[in-house]
Formats: sequence, C-alpha cells, structure tokens
Amino acid sequence: MPKLVLAPTFVIALVFIHGFILLNAWLSFSSSRMMPKYDWAGLIQYQRLFENERSAVAARNLFIFATLFILICLLLGLLMAIFLDQRIRGEGVIRTIYLYPMALSFIVTGTAWKWILNPGLGFEKLMHDIGFETFQFDWLINPDMAIYTVVIAAVWQSSGFVMALFLAGLRGIDDSIVKAAQIDGASLPMIYRKIIIPGMRPVFFSAFIILAHIAIKSFDLVMALTGGGPGYASDLPATFMYTFAFTRGQIGIGAASAMMMLLTVMAVIVPYLYSELRSNRHA
Repeated sequence: MPKLVLAPTFVIALVFIHGFILLNAWLSFSSSRMMPKYDWAGLIQYQRLFENERSAVAARNLFIFATLFILICLLLGLLMAIFLDQRIRGEGVIRTIYLYPMALSFIVTGTAWKWILNPGLGFEKLMHDIGFETFQFDWLINPDMAIYTVVIAAVWQSSGFVMALFLAGLRGIDDSIVKAAQIDGASLPMIYRKIIIPGMRPVFFSAFIILAHIAIKSFDLVMALTGGGPGYASDLPATFMYTFAFTRGQIGIGAASAMMMLLTVMAVIVPYLYSELRSNRHA
C-alpha cells in the first residue's frame, strides 16, 4: 500500500524533473535554434556559449555576486547570532525583525529595492530633499555597479536566515565548556574565537551550501531589480539562459547554459552529500 500511494508522485517526479533534465541535456548537444531539434551536433552549442561575450559577463557577475553574497551573509549572520546569544531583552522582537525579509519573495525584495535605489525617487532623492544636493548614488543605472545592487538586496533578504542557523548552532554548544573556559580566565571574545566558532564548522558548511545554491540559481531577484541591465551588465547565468532560450530563439545555447548551471550546483552539492554520508557511515 505505501508503494502504491507513493507511485504517482514518484512517476511525476521521474518524468517532469529527471526526464526533462535528460531532455535538456540532449537539446544542448543538438543544433536547436528557435525550434527544438533532436539531432546530434556535438559540442557546438557549448562552443557558441563559451564564445558568447554576454555569457562571459554572466559568469563574471556570478563570481562577484556569489563571493560577496556568501561572505557578507556569513559575517552578518554570525555577528547577529552572537548579538542575540547574549540573552538580550526583546530578543524575540529583534529576531523576528531579522527574519522578516526571508518571508518575502525575491520578486517583492527586488521591486522594493528597485524603488529604494532609484535615483529619481529613492535614497538619492531623499538625500537631495534634506539638503545634500551633490549626493549621488546611481548604482542601479551604472553598468559597472549594477551587480552590487543585486548583492545588497540579496544580503538583506538572506542574512536573517543565516543568523537563525548560527543562533541554533550557538544554542547547541555545551554550556559546561564555556563555563570551564571562563573559570580558566578566558575572555568572552576569546571563548567565541577559540572554542565556540570552531565548533560550529558544520553550521558554516551548511550555510555555505545553501547560500551558494541561492546564488547560482538567482533569477527572480535580478529580473525584478535590474532586469539584467543596464544592457546586460547585471546578467547572471539564470537570466542569460532565460533570455536566449525564451526571448531570442536560441534553445540550444539556453540548454547548454542550463546544463552548466546544473553542473555548478552539483559541484557544490555533491561534496556536501559525500561528506554527510561519510560522517554517517563512521558514526
């Protein structure tokens, strides 16, 4: 009976997830353009992908975005978790405020930050209205800085979630270890630096995996905030794939780009799964 109940879900997942992944992989090796073809063309689509200037911009933006997004979220999340771990008054309210952005979709976050960073009606206009006439903050329309606005919005959305992970890890540390260190004369910063934070390596690793996955597949935040612009200055692989596959009639290049995203995600996820299975085997 359990197998019978689970069979429809298993079949649907097999067809509409794994089946379409295999179909996309086949299209990436075909000569498909506006319409899909099921012939075999070798690596021509991947060659076109790597020779495409816009693809190189998307890859460079992904490196910048992922690096800054992950590092800043880890740092802010850890600092906020340490702050809340001091059992301060109003902890529940502050924790709710930190976690609130995570309740919003990336579409809402991107739209809100698009208003905030718009030079004509957001932060720059506010500074002009209060007397700072020479103040300028045009990152949203600056091709060299647009990708950093995506970093700002993504960090605002996700750092609270990382804080919750770290706070759970901090609350799981054995109090007797901390008390023993205090008896030996260790200061609170030294206890965190030498004992508590090194003991949270699994939490750091888990947070890194989650943030890397978010960064690689980021699409809706970019589309709502910058639309990949100005031009294609803030393109990421997901927006590049969507543009070529669905608006420019280049299904083959879009499929190849999607496969490269899948391989990037697998490069992050597989080592994590391997380490988890290995630790469980030795437990």
